[in-house]
Amino acid sequence: MRRRTFDWLMSTGGIVVTVVLIVAGVLLFAGYKFADNNVHEQLAAQKIFFPPAGNDAITGLPAADRAFVAKYAGRQLVTGAQAEAYADHFIAVHLREIGGGKTYAQLSARALTQPNNAALQAQVQTVFRGETLRGLLLNAFAFWKLGQIAQLAMWVAFILAGVMGALTILGFWHLRRVAPEAELEAPVATHLHRASA
Repeated sequence: MRRRTFDWLMSTGGIVVTVVLIVAGVLLFAGYKFADNNVHEQLAAQKIFFPPAGNDAITGLPAADRAFVAKYAGRQLVTGAQAEAYADHFIAVHLREIGGGKTYAQLSARALTQPNNAALQAQVQTVFRGETLRGLLLNAFAFWKLGQIAQLAMWVAFILAGVMGALTILGFWHLRRVAPEAELEAPVATHLHRASA
């Protein structure tokens, strides 16, 4: 095969790969922006705020949970990272306290055996509402995290497109410098001929 033909094929393929990577980067950016904007709008509409700094609601948390909540003290919950912190380190702590360490399913099963226990029925309802809110916040976090992964993938695609674009330009530059009669296998054949002599 002629060297120019090989260079032309590789360089043309480089253009195709570069375009595909750019299109993938644009689509990943659109996915990231959709997830990020959607999560922000949905969470902002709920008007959930972290307790203010120094508030008993924060200082009363276990040390492992306090650090996650304290860094957002007094701020409105509008990001996936904040939703995870609020769900796992604020709501979950209070649900463990309210339910005595029992899950909603455990409390509900117990409540079915004691239908006249008003305190237990109220406890079940409170834990159910808390678990529902916690689940919704964790779903928002998961959707937001997918957006963050899409953003990372977008940068990888754009960087690879840049590298491939540069290699493609070098390929076309090399194509112009190669003699039209140059063969791709010629250096290998010459090397083998010298080795056998």
